Amino acid sequence: MEHFLGTASDTILVVPCFNEAARLNTESFQAFAAEHSDVRFLFVNDGSTDDTAAVLRRLCESRPASFHVYEMPRNSGKAEAVRTGILQALESRPAVVGFWDADLSTPLGELDEMLAIFRQRPEIEMVFAARVNLLGRQVRRKLYRHYIGRIFASVVARALGLGIYDTQCGAKLFRVSDDLADLFREPFISKWIFDVEIIARAIQKRRADGLSPVAESIYEQPLMSWYDVAGSNIRLRDFFIVASDFLRIYRRYMRRGR
Repeated sequence: MEHFLGTASDTILVVPCFNEAARLNTESFQAFAAEHSDVRFLFVNDGSTDDTAAVLRRLCESRPASFHVYEMPRNSGKAEAVRTGILQALESRPAVVGFWDADLSTPLGELDEMLAIFRQRPEIEMVFAARVNLLGRQVRRKLYRHYIGRIFASVVARALGLGIYDTQCGAKLFRVSDDLADLFREPFISKWIFDVEIIARAIQKRRADGLSPVAESIYEQPLMSWYDVAGSNIRLRDFFIVASDFLRIYRRYMRRGR
């Protein structure tokens, strides 16, 4: 892989992009970067057919130290864009890597609280954002997505033997270690629920290495705000694909480990 990010940074966020020219809030990224010199963004342009490449190029020119772009040779899906970006980011040996949805449905302001968990809890290796609509918080999801999401999360939690609330929020961080790359080395089975596959790989690896349960290394951070952003292409029938993908993940990583 091409090593192009340069010197080490505390945190590198991978932002997968496919046809995001109309939705990418470049002003929010620029404002955040201006106040967080220890955070860099690696935008992975996943074969976009609109003006995403030009938008990202202008963004990088505005602040070269903070923004970088990796161009996928063809559209490969979010899972592969994230996987490729994480492996690229690890070349710079940052303290933390992660991925963040380009539409900023999870506002960048949530990052500081998530990073704080790593400083406060040295045993934590992964911090996942969780969409929990508690009083005093602004978490707004379409009703049908909320209920389907809760059903899916309950099934996943039971199958993985892990009391996780939200596997699919697109804001996740990982403490960099010598073996973190192992979780991203191979292409994912699923283009849709690769988040679940990351967790399944972590469970499998920790069992094989005789380490403590993965539940002791993951922290879910309830978000103060999260919003459904217009333009998502997820359709109701896609949830049937998700169910099939999850069965394949379970058979590969979990069934033999029980």
